[in-house]
Amino acid sequence: MNKFVQIKDDVLNFILPIGSKRRMSFQYIYRLLKSKENREQLKIKIKELGLHKGLKYSFYKLVVPDSREYQEERYAKWIANNRLTEEEKEKQRNKKFEYSPLISIVTPLFNTPKEYFLDYIKSIKNQTYSNWELCLVDASSKPLDYIDEIIKEDSRIKYKILEENKGISENSNEAIKMSKGEFIALVDHDDIIEENALFEVVEYINKFPETDFLYTDEDKFEENLRDRYFPFFKPDFSPDFLRSTNYICHLSIIKKSLIDEIGMFKKEFDGAQDYDLFLRASEKAKKICHIPKVLYHWRVHNSSTAQNMETKMYAIEAGRKAIQEHCNRIGLPIISVEVEKPLGLYRVKYKLKENPLISIIIPNKDSVFYLKRAIKSILKSTYLNYEIIIVENNSKNKKTFKYYDIIQKNPKIKVVKYNEKGFNFSRINNFAEKYAKGKYIVLLNNDIKVINDNWLEEMLSICQREEVGIVGAKLLYKDRTVQHAGVVIGMGGIAGHVNRTIPDKLPGYYGRVKVINNYSAVTAACLMTKKELYEKVNGLDETLKVAFNDVDYCMKVRELNKLVVYTPYARLYHYESKSRGYEDTPEKKKRFEGEIDLFEKKWNKQLKMGDPYFNINLDLYSEQCEIKEQ
Repeated sequence: MNKFVQIKDDVLNFILPIGSKRRMSFQYIYRLLKSKENREQLKIKIKELGLHKGLKYSFYKLVVPDSREYQEERYAKWIANNRLTEEEKEKQRNKKFEYSPLISIVTPLFNTPKEYFLDYIKSIKNQTYSNWELCLVDASSKPLDYIDEIIKEDSRIKYKILEENKGISENSNEAIKMSKGEFIALVDHDDIIEENALFEVVEYINKFPETDFLYTDEDKFEENLRDRYFPFFKPDFSPDFLRSTNYICHLSIIKKSLIDEIGMFKKEFDGAQDYDLFLRASEKAKKICHIPKVLYHWRVHNSSTAQNMETKMYAIEAGRKAIQEHCNRIGLPIISVEVEKPLGLYRVKYKLKENPLISIIIPNKDSVFYLKRAIKSILKSTYLNYEIIIVENNSKNKKTFKYYDIIQKNPKIKVVKYNEKGFNFSRINNFAEKYAKGKYIVLLNNDIKVINDNWLEEMLSICQREEVGIVGAKLLYKDRTVQHAGVVIGMGGIAGHVNRTIPDKLPGYYGRVKVINNYSAVTAACLMTKKELYEKVNGLDETLKVAFNDVDYCMKVRELNKLVVYTPYARLYHYESKSRGYEDTPEKKKRFEGEIDLFEKKWNKQLKMGDPYFNINLDLYSEQCEIKEQ
């Protein structure tokens, strides 16, 4: 039987090669034919986005996430299309910046394999920006016997043999002490940087003169730089994400005056010394810039952290301690910092400063089955200081009103009647907010079911922070796939749920589904916010009757310099259909299209600029963070 299966697979792979367009097209057609739900969703997306974009969106969802070969092929195309031409390199070499700071590249060496070091040094010497110096300190058991020749070739290279190996932090500090530059670039001894890395850094510094901390995107490679893989297209500065993982990593550049202020590397954080430095730098930096270009290539080999985090468990513990000390320094009340899996992810457990009243607002119209399930799950909550406000919206079924009579015997629950005709989600919630007595408000759909009883504590412990305006939860479909784990502006045209439909247990793109982090928006199917902020921005925009009113609310709150935070530790089921659409009738379709126009006009600038918590290299028509088609 196994032999038969092998022959069958060989034949299939010959006719439809893995990663080929023929195979992917076959997979796509097969999954459309097999699943009615897939077909229904395709219809909806074509109506919403048009034929081309609708097919593209559906194709991504059904095929791309399953095909690693396809992703590697797509990244290879991305690399080819983003490679500098010789003409571009020459243009960069000849460019005269208004401000041309000396950049000191600091690198500690320790028994560096010769072939790795030569690759590294070549990438430094080939930089199209020339005002740099290289500060090397060597704690190897046997110093490099060929270094003198390299130094003679380029006076910008400094080399110092250390008398003893004091560890990565103190060795790195010796390199920093050698530096004369206005900015310090951190590069590991076995990695490679792109030829235009320093040029891009200086260009950003000239564009944003207050910048004192920069980082870039990165990828990995093994022996051959032509076989690069696992690109990490990062978000712009995301403080909650940084407290969940060292996403900044490579390439990082910090102004020397900022390092003088915060101090250099600390030995007690060896293994996560850069993570500790980044956290301290983020606390004092005037402006943190992210350059959305892959300018750093992290070499993977048997002893590298890039290959296996378990080889350096001390580094994981050092990272945990770095986060804990960071929280203490900035006055964040925390219970603990815990190590998550996959290794390299962390959970900050915040402490409640008080126990304020929370007003939970739930609109309802003749949906006793859903509402009953939602109420039952809420009443199991371990946080007790809350009220539930049911907004009765023109129900007709007598069973609905009988149920209202029953639940209002509970002093925590009250029903308020919204009598205006026609459905306007924004107006319904704004109406109910006037009855809310709580310091915090939770907007909640009636088709939800709470999974973890401490959901309110989890959301409140984050929302209580002064800099936070909104907190969203992790929502699952009934089949335990992700319905919501953050909203990206521009996704699918206007806004969409990133990492949607992946299994609950998966971490998502670089762990973002599994950890607390920042997004531009979250869904009002379960959203916590401060009542004072809700009133300050006049609540939900009532011209957006059904669609995008929650996204619009998040955008308004962000304009007040407040963060929108997603937490995976408040988990609920959301019984919305995966194939749900807004255009059930011509009237609804017209309304939906009108609301798209309203949102586009209102937030045109933000849509054009792109979502700061996404990345311009990722495709907005893929919920799975796929590389933009080249």
